[in-house]
Amino acid sequence: MRYSRTSKALGLAAVLAMSITACGGTSGGGDTAASGDTTKVITANNTEPQNGLLPANTNEVGGGKVMDLLFTGLVSYDVKGAIQNELADSIETKDSKNYTIKIKSGQTFSDGSAITAKTFVDAWNFGAAAKNAQLNSYFFESIKGYDAVSAKDSTVETMEGLKVVDDTTFTVELAQPESDFPLRLGYTAFYPLPESAYKDPKAFGQDPVGNGPYKLAANGWQHNVSIQLVPNEKYSGPRKAKNGGVTFKLYNSPDAAYTDIQSDNLDVLDQVPPSGLQNFKTDFKDRFVNQPYAGNATMVIPSYLPEFSGEAGMLRRQAISMSIDRQQIIDKIFYGNKKPAVDFTSPVLDGYSDSLKGNDALKFDAAKAKDLWAQADKISPWPADKVFTITSNIDGAGNKEYITAMANQIATNLGIKAELNPVATFKEMRNLVGKKALTGGSRAGWQADYPSLYNFLGPLYATGAGSNDGSYTNPAFDAKLKEGLAATSVEAGNKLFNEAQEILLKDLPVIPLWYQAVQGVWSNNVNPVQFGWNGVPLYYEITGK
Repeated sequence: MRYSRTSKALGLAAVLAMSITACGGTSGGGDTAASGDTTKVITANNTEPQNGLLPANTNEVGGGKVMDLLFTGLVSYDVKGAIQNELADSIETKDSKNYTIKIKSGQTFSDGSAITAKTFVDAWNFGAAAKNAQLNSYFFESIKGYDAVSAKDSTVETMEGLKVVDDTTFTVELAQPESDFPLRLGYTAFYPLPESAYKDPKAFGQDPVGNGPYKLAANGWQHNVSIQLVPNEKYSGPRKAKNGGVTFKLYNSPDAAYTDIQSDNLDVLDQVPPSGLQNFKTDFKDRFVNQPYAGNATMVIPSYLPEFSGEAGMLRRQAISMSIDRQQIIDKIFYGNKKPAVDFTSPVLDGYSDSLKGNDALKFDAAKAKDLWAQADKISPWPADKVFTITSNIDGAGNKEYITAMANQIATNLGIKAELNPVATFKEMRNLVGKKALTGGSRAGWQADYPSLYNFLGPLYATGAGSNDGSYTNPAFDAKLKEGLAATSVEAGNKLFNEAQEILLKDLPVIPLWYQAVQGVWSNNVNPVQFGWNGVPLYYEITGK
């Protein structure tokens, strides 16, 4: 880790980060070769980003993979999830509420414009302000004054808790003490922006100027085709590019990507589709990795659907959860390469517990599920002709297969009609979610932004959170989250976050399905590829043969 003059609080965050465990075995994917062809342009799979490439408006994987190469923040995360300094020279606090942040001098964006304390403060204020409607605005909730700038129709544009001291120093005052605040600062929402971004944010999102290990090539984003990145010669951090660039090929079908990598027309694939799971270890021999990461799969059931509100709705959520035989789907579709979920987070995180009160609701029990559904019908009958739909994009690996299987289980075990509602692309599905236009359940999941239990809870289930797809709200849950954030130790905070999870296990705003593992492969044209704590390849480390 690259720390200098770090505070006690930052050290605490580092301890949390380093406590991620590498459970399970892997094949291949060891240390990247020290030498190789550093001029080769690496090709990798991706999907079309949902929105323009603005840090505070990117909250899905397709855009996130690109943003993390185009930009960098105060800190970043290494292969094991430990934080390492990027632009931060020091992050200091005496009370976990007031932070003094010093950035390295002489740093610039790829266009040569200076990175200063003001570029951070301006970017964070832009991300939080209601008028800018950024999807990641919730990540600034902890900062004093966020409520004023984020309120509907607010004309306030700056948070009281952010102050520029000089070109390399700014201060952050939080609304309450939060000892893990520094750990979040490597997430996309906290990246700085150049002054040019504010003149026309929409246009900037199509041709962003960043400060990360790569920059966008001229006319680099060919929508629905490819995104071409080239090394940023002005970047001097720990993630320096070791190749000639990264080109993301944008696929509508994971099977097409798998076919390409089998014929060496793609260099790295970050998730083998179900069609390849049975044979990928033999097909790729020493060119694969199979390891757990900080991610999960869920099904959202929106609270705005009348059939799933009140006591009857709670019973129906439990019934649907218990009607799903997760292990059968994992065995038949994913060839045993996942693990049934027993909570809302991930086993690779510090503080994870498999014995939370109420997690029986996540265990398959067809008889109990049918009884719960009958209890709900006594309160508010389910219309005989109503179909329980599960919306999912069908351009992702295995989505169509597992959603269809899950719908069949729900229909059979509850005696209702249930089916997949297919949409063509991930972007289309996310747009439906954003418009609150779902008519039933929806495929969902989470890939960690930073290594913390809270990251699987606050952004997804807190009232008004940017990724709260089902519009869930529970004041008791919100209060428990805040209590956990204010805890004086990692252990105490995790205990409180798990108590918050026990509230979720009653309400089931989403149905946890399974924990994710990455089954990644690479071509004969590159050296072994490392995959990080969050399941993403370390693209900047990849070299050609």
